[in-house]
Amino acid sequence: MIGFLRGTLISKRPPTLTLDVGGVGYELEAPMSTFYRLPDAGQPLSLVTHLVVREDAHVLFGFFTEAERALFRTLLKISSVGPRTALGVLSGMSVEGFYQCIREKDLVSLMKIPGVGQKTADRLLLEMKDRLPESLGKDAAAFPARSKSEGEAHGALLALGYKPGEVVRMLKDLDGVLSTEEMIREALRRVHRERVGER
Repeated sequence: MIGFLRGTLISKRPPTLTLDVGGVGYELEAPMSTFYRLPDAGQPLSLVTHLVVREDAHVLFGFFTEAERALFRTLLKISSVGPRTALGVLSGMSVEGFYQCIREKDLVSLMKIPGVGQKTADRLLLEMKDRLPESLGKDAAAFPARSKSEGEAHGALLALGYKPGEVVRMLKDLDGVLSTEEMIREALRRVHRERVGER
């Protein structure tokens, strides 16, 4: 499994981009949520990835954040939802926006996503209700995200394997204007400092 790639962005033509990693050009497909944040061609870029193996092809998908990849992987577990539909979801709304649609049973907004009809939207509402971040524990349910960045950081840290209570503590009192990546980095620094202090 290829977990991430770090290299130089060569080209970007939605939904495909090419990344030069040590002289090897990797073609990846990515959602628009990632494309909106890509640098110019020729600039360094690091993406987390997910490899889908089919009988006729191996397709590598790239994501700017762990939260995007975590939701993509969750969507693939839903019956009748494939990689194209999962990309469509991430291209049509933010990670937290999607979770909010599930919480509010917002069928209309889900059906506005390209490739999502009523049958698929109904299935997403049914099967995702038990896969929401708050379903992982009472601490997550009580987590009051102050911003989209904090909500995405919360989801990413859960995807990394931290328990809901740990994530709430890791993000507590962080500056609400930080980006998702900055919040994740600072939260991980806190954990590292605590572990070093325990030695």
